[in-house]
Amino acid sequence: MKRIRLVLSIAGGVLLLSLVNFYIGYHAWLLIQNWLPGTSPGVFWPVFWVIALAFIICRTPLPSVFRPLARFLKVIGSYYLALMQFAIILLPVADLFYWILSLAGTDISGYISEAGAVIVALLAIFIVWGSRNAWSTVLRVHTLGLPKQFERELTIAVASDLHLGDIVGNRHLKKMVDRMNAMEPDIVLLAGDVLDDSVEPFVRHRMSEQLGKLKARYGVFAVLGNHEYYGKDIKKYTDLMNEVGIRVLQDEVAETAGVYIVGRKDKAAESMDTEGRKSVASLLEGLDMTRPVIMMDHQPTGFEAAARAGVDVLLSGHTHRGQIAPIHWITRRLFELDWGYLNKENLHVIVSSGYGTWGPPIRLASRSEIIGLSLSTN
Repeated sequence: MKRIRLVLSIAGGVLLLSLVNFYIGYHAWLLIQNWLPGTSPGVFWPVFWVIALAFIICRTPLPSVFRPLARFLKVIGSYYLALMQFAIILLPVADLFYWILSLAGTDISGYISEAGAVIVALLAIFIVWGSRNAWSTVLRVHTLGLPKQFERELTIAVASDLHLGDIVGNRHLKKMVDRMNAMEPDIVLLAGDVLDDSVEPFVRHRMSEQLGKLKARYGVFAVLGNHEYYGKDIKKYTDLMNEVGIRVLQDEVAETAGVYIVGRKDKAAESMDTEGRKSVASLLEGLDMTRPVIMMDHQPTGFEAAARAGVDVLLSGHTHRGQIAPIHWITRRLFELDWGYLNKENLHVIVSSGYGTWGPPIRLASRSEIIGLSLSTN
Protein backbone atom coordinates (compact mmCIF):
# COMPACT_ATOMS: atom_id res chain seq x y z
CA MET A 1 0.00 0.00 0.00
CA LYS A 2 2.83 2.40 0.84
CA ARG A 3 4.39 1.81 -2.56
CA ILE A 4 1.06 2.39 -4.29
CA ARG A 5 0.57 5.64 -2.35
CA LEU A 6 4.10 6.73 -3.28
CA VAL A 7 3.52 5.99 -6.97
CA LEU A 8 0.18 7.82 -6.91
CA SER A 9 1.75 10.80 -5.11
CA ILE A 10 4.56 11.01 -7.66
CA ALA A 11 2.11 10.65 -10.56
CA GLY A 12 -0.12 13.36 -9.06
CA GLY A 13 2.86 15.67 -8.58
CA VAL A 14 4.06 15.14 -12.16
CA LEU A 15 0.54 15.77 -13.51
CA LEU A 16 0.15 18.96 -11.47
CA LEU A 17 3.59 20.22 -12.51
CA SER A 18 2.81 19.47 -16.15
CA LEU A 19 -0.51 21.31 -16.02
CA VAL A 20 1.01 24.35 -14.30
CA ASN A 21 3.82 24.54 -16.83
CA PHE A 22 1.47 24.05 -19.76
CA TYR A 23 -0.60 26.97 -18.39
CA ILE A 24 2.52 29.14 -18.23
CA GLY A 25 3.79 27.93 -21.59
CA TYR A 26 0.44 28.62 -23.29
CA HIS A 27 0.51 32.24 -22.10
CA ALA A 28 4.14 32.59 -23.18
CA TRP A 29 3.21 31.19 -26.60
CA LEU A 30 0.37 33.72 -26.98
CA LEU A 31 2.82 36.53 -26.20
CA ILE A 32 5.49 35.16 -28.56
CA GLN A 33 2.92 34.94 -31.35
CA ASN A 34 1.94 38.55 -30.68
CA TRP A 35 5.48 39.92 -30.49
CA LEU A 36 7.23 37.56 -32.93
CA PRO A 37 4.62 36.41 -35.45
CA GLY A 38 5.73 33.48 -37.53
CA THR A 39 7.58 31.72 -34.71
CA SER A 40 7.21 27.98 -35.17
CA PRO A 41 5.48 26.03 -32.38
CA GLY A 42 7.86 23.20 -33.28
CA VAL A 43 10.69 25.42 -32.05
CA PHE A 44 8.96 27.14 -29.13
CA TRP A 45 7.48 24.16 -27.29
CA PRO A 46 10.61 21.91 -27.19
CA VAL A 47 12.70 24.85 -25.99
CA PHE A 48 10.08 25.78 -23.40
CA TRP A 49 9.81 22.27 -21.98
CA VAL A 50 13.60 21.89 -21.74
CA ILE A 51 13.73 25.13 -19.74
CA ALA A 52 10.69 24.21 -17.64
CA LEU A 53 12.11 20.79 -16.76
CA ALA A 54 15.79 21.82 -16.62
CA PHE A 55 16.01 21.57 -12.82
CA ILE A 56 14.78 17.97 -13.01
CA ILE A 57 16.87 17.02 -16.06
CA CYS A 58 20.09 18.25 -14.42
CA ARG A 59 19.53 15.90 -11.47
CA THR A 60 19.37 12.74 -13.59
CA PRO A 61 22.59 10.67 -13.76
CA LEU A 62 24.49 11.68 -16.90
CA PRO A 63 27.85 10.59 -18.38
CA SER A 64 30.75 12.82 -17.29
CA VAL A 65 30.97 14.41 -20.74
CA PHE A 66 27.49 15.92 -20.23
CA ARG A 67 28.11 17.26 -16.71
CA PRO A 68 28.96 20.81 -17.86
CA LEU A 69 25.62 20.83 -19.70
CA ALA A 70 23.88 19.56 -16.55
CA ARG A 71 25.43 22.39 -14.52
CA PHE A 72 24.23 24.92 -17.09
CA LEU A 73 20.74 23.43 -17.02
CA LYS A 74 20.77 23.66 -13.22
CA VAL A 75 21.34 27.42 -13.40
CA ILE A 76 18.64 27.86 -16.07
CA GLY A 77 16.23 25.62 -14.17
CA SER A 78 16.87 27.44 -10.90
CA TYR A 79 15.89 30.80 -12.34
CA TYR A 80 12.88 29.22 -14.03
CA LEU A 81 11.65 27.98 -10.62
CA ALA A 82 11.46 31.62 -9.50
CA LEU A 83 9.79 32.71 -12.74
CA MET A 84 7.30 29.86 -12.41
CA GLN A 85 6.33 30.96 -8.91
CA PHE A 86 5.91 34.60 -9.98
CA ALA A 87 3.93 33.52 -13.07
CA ILE A 88 1.54 31.41 -10.95
CA ILE A 89 0.68 34.61 -9.08
CA LEU A 90 0.61 37.09 -11.97
CA LEU A 91 -1.02 35.13 -14.80
CA PRO A 92 -4.35 34.37 -13.04
CA VAL A 93 -4.60 38.08 -12.20
CA ALA A 94 -4.05 38.95 -15.87
CA ASP A 95 -6.65 36.38 -16.94
CA LEU A 96 -9.14 37.77 -14.43
CA PHE A 97 -8.69 41.29 -15.81
CA TYR A 98 -9.11 39.94 -19.35
CA TRP A 99 -12.37 38.26 -18.34
CA ILE A 100 -13.70 41.39 -16.61
CA LEU A 101 -12.80 43.63 -19.57
CA SER A 102 -14.46 41.16 -21.95
CA LEU A 103 -17.69 41.19 -19.93
CA ALA A 104 -17.61 45.00 -19.85
CA GLY A 105 -17.41 45.14 -23.65
CA THR A 106 -14.03 46.92 -23.61
CA ASP A 107 -11.80 46.77 -26.67
CA ILE A 108 -9.20 44.15 -25.73
CA SER A 109 -7.48 43.80 -29.10
CA GLY A 110 -4.16 44.96 -27.65
CA TYR A 111 -4.56 43.31 -24.26
CA ILE A 112 -2.13 40.42 -24.80
CA SER A 113 0.70 42.73 -25.80
CA GLU A 114 0.03 45.28 -23.05
CA ALA A 115 -0.55 42.75 -20.28
CA GLY A 116 2.46 40.76 -21.47
CA ALA A 117 4.66 43.84 -21.32
CA VAL A 118 3.52 44.57 -17.75
CA ILE A 119 4.11 40.98 -16.63
CA VAL A 120 7.56 40.81 -18.26
CA ALA A 121 8.50 44.12 -16.61
CA LEU A 122 7.31 42.86 -13.21
CA LEU A 123 9.20 39.60 -13.64
CA ALA A 124 12.37 41.54 -14.46
CA ILE A 125 11.90 43.72 -11.35
CA PHE A 126 11.33 40.65 -9.15
CA ILE A 127 14.45 38.95 -10.53
CA VAL A 128 16.68 42.01 -10.08
CA TRP A 129 15.36 42.84 -6.60
CA GLY A 130 15.40 39.19 -5.56
CA SER A 131 19.00 38.79 -6.76
CA ARG A 132 20.01 41.82 -4.72
CA ASN A 133 18.42 40.30 -1.60
CA ALA A 134 20.16 36.97 -2.25
CA TRP A 135 23.68 38.26 -2.86
CA SER A 136 23.74 41.32 -0.60
CA THR A 137 24.13 40.05 2.96
CA VAL A 138 22.98 41.71 6.18
CA LEU A 139 24.44 41.21 9.64
CA ARG A 140 21.83 40.72 12.36
CA VAL A 141 23.18 41.16 15.87
CA HIS A 142 21.64 39.68 19.03
CA THR A 143 22.92 40.61 22.48
CA LEU A 144 21.90 38.01 25.04
CA GLY A 145 22.42 37.90 28.78
CA LEU A 146 22.39 34.43 30.33
CA PRO A 147 21.92 33.59 34.03
CA LYS A 148 25.18 31.63 34.06
CA GLN A 149 28.82 32.46 34.62
CA PHE A 150 31.14 33.10 31.67
CA GLU A 151 34.90 33.08 31.59
CA ARG A 152 34.53 36.13 29.37
CA GLU A 153 31.96 37.79 27.12
CA LEU A 154 31.73 35.86 23.86
CA THR A 155 31.27 37.01 20.29
CA ILE A 156 29.87 34.24 18.09
CA ALA A 157 29.43 34.40 14.31
CA VAL A 158 26.67 32.14 12.94
CA ALA A 159 25.64 31.20 9.42
CA SER A 160 23.25 28.54 8.19
CA ASP A 161 22.09 27.25 4.82
CA LEU A 162 25.11 28.16 2.72
CA HIS A 163 24.01 25.66 0.04
CA LEU A 164 27.44 25.63 -1.55
CA GLY A 165 27.48 24.16 -5.05
CA ASP A 166 27.28 25.24 -8.66
CA ILE A 167 25.10 28.29 -7.94
CA VAL A 168 26.33 29.55 -4.57
CA GLY A 169 30.07 29.37 -5.14
CA ASN A 170 33.43 30.57 -3.87
CA ARG A 171 32.75 34.22 -4.62
CA HIS A 172 29.79 34.40 -2.24
CA LEU A 173 31.57 32.11 0.22
CA LYS A 174 34.62 34.40 0.34
CA LYS A 175 32.36 37.34 1.22
CA MET A 176 30.99 35.36 4.15
CA VAL A 177 34.46 34.36 5.36
CA ASP A 178 35.71 37.95 5.14
CA ARG A 179 32.61 39.30 6.88
CA MET A 180 32.84 36.77 9.71
CA ASN A 181 36.58 37.26 10.18
CA ALA A 182 36.03 41.03 10.39
CA MET A 183 33.84 40.33 13.45
CA GLU A 184 36.90 38.81 15.20
CA PRO A 185 34.68 36.07 16.66
CA ASP A 186 35.52 33.84 19.57
CA ILE A 187 33.52 31.01 18.00
CA VAL A 188 32.10 30.39 14.52
CA LEU A 189 29.05 28.15 14.12
CA LEU A 190 27.66 26.75 10.84
CA ALA A 191 24.12 25.55 11.52
CA GLY A 192 23.61 23.02 8.71
CA ASP A 193 23.08 22.80 4.95
CA VAL A 194 26.61 23.89 4.15
CA LEU A 195 26.22 21.74 1.02
CA ASP A 196 23.57 21.98 -1.65
CA ASP A 197 23.07 18.19 -1.75
CA SER A 198 26.06 16.94 -3.75
CA VAL A 199 29.59 17.13 -2.36
CA GLU A 200 31.02 17.02 -5.94
CA PRO A 201 31.04 20.80 -6.66
CA PHE A 202 32.25 21.40 -3.09
CA VAL A 203 35.27 19.25 -3.94
CA ARG A 204 35.69 20.50 -7.51
CA HIS A 205 35.77 24.16 -6.44
CA ARG A 206 37.89 23.38 -3.35
CA MET A 207 35.41 25.18 -1.15
CA SER A 208 36.69 23.54 2.02
CA GLU A 209 39.90 25.55 1.57
CA GLN A 210 37.90 28.77 1.59
CA LEU A 211 35.97 27.65 4.67
CA GLY A 212 39.30 26.81 6.30
CA LYS A 213 40.15 30.52 6.28
CA LEU A 214 37.52 31.18 8.95
CA LYS A 215 39.28 32.43 12.07
CA ALA A 216 37.92 32.05 15.60
CA ARG A 217 39.75 32.09 18.93
CA TYR A 218 38.05 28.99 20.29
CA GLY A 219 37.10 27.03 17.19
CA VAL A 220 34.79 26.60 14.22
CA PHE A 221 31.96 24.07 14.53
CA ALA A 222 29.24 22.84 12.18
CA VAL A 223 26.27 20.48 12.15
CA LEU A 224 24.58 18.52 9.39
CA GLY A 225 21.46 19.73 7.64
CA ASN A 226 18.92 17.82 5.61
CA HIS A 227 20.78 18.56 2.38
CA GLU A 228 23.95 16.86 3.61
CA TYR A 229 21.81 13.77 4.13
CA TYR A 230 20.25 14.14 0.66
CA GLY A 231 23.76 14.20 -0.83
CA LYS A 232 24.54 10.81 0.79
CA ASP A 233 28.26 11.51 1.12
CA ILE A 234 28.51 12.67 4.71
CA LYS A 235 31.82 10.97 5.52
CA LYS A 236 33.63 12.59 2.61
CA TYR A 237 32.20 15.97 3.56
CA THR A 238 33.07 15.67 7.26
CA ASP A 239 36.59 14.46 6.43
CA LEU A 240 37.14 17.53 4.24
CA MET A 241 35.85 19.81 7.00
CA ASN A 242 38.07 18.14 9.60
CA GLU A 243 41.10 18.61 7.35
CA VAL A 244 40.60 22.41 7.47
CA GLY A 245 39.94 22.49 11.20
CA ILE A 246 36.14 22.57 11.22
CA ARG A 247 34.56 20.02 13.52
CA VAL A 248 31.18 18.69 12.36
CA LEU A 249 29.23 17.70 15.46
CA GLN A 250 26.93 14.71 14.96
CA ASP A 251 25.02 14.27 18.21
CA GLU A 252 28.16 15.44 19.99
CA VAL A 253 29.19 18.04 22.54
CA ALA A 254 32.29 20.21 22.37
CA GLU A 255 33.56 22.16 25.37
CA THR A 256 35.31 25.44 24.60
CA ALA A 257 35.76 28.87 26.22
CA GLY A 258 33.82 27.68 29.26
CA VAL A 259 30.66 26.86 27.25
CA TYR A 260 29.21 23.72 25.71
CA ILE A 261 28.58 23.62 21.96
CA VAL A 262 25.99 20.91 21.31
CA GLY A 263 25.48 19.73 17.74
CA ARG A 264 22.47 17.59 16.91
CA LYS A 265 22.12 15.44 13.86
CA ASP A 266 19.51 16.85 11.53
CA LYS A 267 15.92 15.67 11.84
CA ALA A 268 16.45 13.82 8.53
CA ALA A 269 18.61 11.36 10.48
CA GLU A 270 15.45 9.91 12.02
CA SER A 271 14.62 8.36 8.63
CA MET A 272 17.96 8.43 6.75
CA ASP A 273 20.50 7.38 9.41
CA THR A 274 20.43 3.80 10.71
CA GLU A 275 21.49 5.09 14.14
CA GLY A 276 18.79 7.78 14.18
CA ARG A 277 19.57 10.73 16.42
CA LYS A 278 19.74 11.25 20.17
CA SER A 279 17.26 13.22 22.21
CA VAL A 280 18.31 16.59 23.59
CA ALA A 281 18.11 15.25 27.16
CA SER A 282 20.46 12.34 26.40
CA LEU A 283 22.95 14.68 24.71
CA LEU A 284 23.09 16.91 27.77
CA GLU A 285 23.28 14.07 30.26
CA GLY A 286 26.28 14.43 32.56
CA LEU A 287 27.12 18.02 31.59
CA ASP A 288 27.78 20.73 34.16
CA MET A 289 24.57 22.71 33.70
CA THR A 290 25.98 25.73 35.53
CA ARG A 291 27.82 26.41 32.28
CA PRO A 292 26.14 27.96 29.21
CA VAL A 293 24.78 25.44 26.69
CA ILE A 294 24.59 26.54 23.04
CA MET A 295 22.92 24.05 20.73
CA MET A 296 22.74 23.85 16.94
CA ASP A 297 19.80 21.95 15.48
CA HIS A 298 19.32 22.67 11.80
CA GLN A 299 15.54 22.41 11.63
CA PRO A 300 13.69 24.70 14.09
CA THR A 301 11.70 22.13 16.03
CA GLY A 302 11.59 20.77 19.57
CA PHE A 303 11.89 24.09 21.38
CA GLU A 304 10.01 22.82 24.42
CA ALA A 305 12.27 19.77 24.80
CA ALA A 306 15.37 21.97 24.50
CA ALA A 307 14.02 24.37 27.13
CA ARG A 308 13.20 21.52 29.53
CA ALA A 309 16.64 19.99 29.08
CA GLY A 310 18.35 23.26 30.03
CA VAL A 311 19.64 24.56 26.69
CA ASP A 312 20.38 28.29 26.90
CA VAL A 313 20.68 29.21 23.21
CA LEU A 314 19.24 27.23 20.28
CA LEU A 315 20.42 28.09 16.77
CA SER A 316 18.58 26.86 13.65
CA GLY A 317 18.04 27.65 9.99
CA HIS A 318 16.40 25.52 7.30
CA THR A 319 13.36 27.71 6.53
CA HIS A 320 15.12 30.45 4.51
CA ARG A 321 12.13 32.44 5.79
CA GLY A 322 10.34 31.06 2.75
CA GLN A 323 13.07 32.54 0.50
CA ILE A 324 10.54 33.83 -2.02
CA ALA A 325 7.32 35.56 -0.99
CA PRO A 326 4.59 34.57 -0.34
CA ILE A 327 6.07 31.23 0.82
CA HIS A 328 7.04 32.96 4.08
CA TRP A 329 3.33 32.92 4.96
CA ILE A 330 3.51 29.12 4.79
CA THR A 331 6.74 28.70 6.79
CA ARG A 332 5.32 31.04 9.44
CA ARG A 333 2.49 28.54 9.98
CA LEU A 334 4.61 25.40 9.73
CA PHE A 335 7.08 26.35 12.45
CA GLU A 336 6.72 27.85 15.90
CA LEU A 337 9.44 30.27 14.78
CA ASP A 338 10.46 30.37 11.13
CA TRP A 339 12.78 33.38 11.44
CA GLY A 340 14.11 35.77 14.03
CA TYR A 341 14.20 35.56 17.82
CA LEU A 342 12.00 33.87 20.42
CA ASN A 343 12.34 33.62 24.18
CA LYS A 344 10.79 30.41 25.49
CA GLU A 345 11.04 30.07 29.25
CA ASN A 346 14.82 30.38 29.79
CA LEU A 347 15.64 29.37 26.21
CA HIS A 348 16.78 31.90 23.59
CA VAL A 349 15.89 30.66 20.09
CA ILE A 350 17.34 32.24 16.94
CA VAL A 351 16.32 31.00 13.49
CA SER A 352 18.32 32.37 10.58
CA SER A 353 16.98 32.97 7.09
CA GLY A 354 20.29 31.56 5.86
CA TYR A 355 23.28 32.79 3.92
CA GLY A 356 22.83 31.03 0.58
CA THR A 357 19.81 29.93 -1.42
CA TRP A 358 18.22 26.69 -2.58
CA GLY A 359 17.11 26.61 -6.21
CA PRO A 360 16.99 30.12 -7.64
CA PRO A 361 19.45 32.65 -6.19
CA ILE A 362 16.44 34.86 -5.51
CA ARG A 363 14.97 36.18 -2.24
CA LEU A 364 11.81 38.21 -1.76
CA ALA A 365 10.65 39.10 1.79
CA SER A 366 13.89 37.42 2.88
CA ARG A 367 17.56 38.38 2.98
CA SER A 368 20.88 36.61 2.97
CA GLU A 369 22.13 37.00 6.52
CA ILE A 370 24.88 36.34 9.03
CA ILE A 371 24.05 36.25 12.74
CA GLY A 372 26.25 37.97 15.30
CA LEU A 373 25.78 36.84 18.91
CA SER A 374 27.12 38.68 21.90
CA LEU A 375 26.79 36.54 25.03
CA SER A 376 27.40 37.66 28.58
CA THR A 377 26.24 37.05 32.14
CA ASN A 378 23.00 38.76 33.26
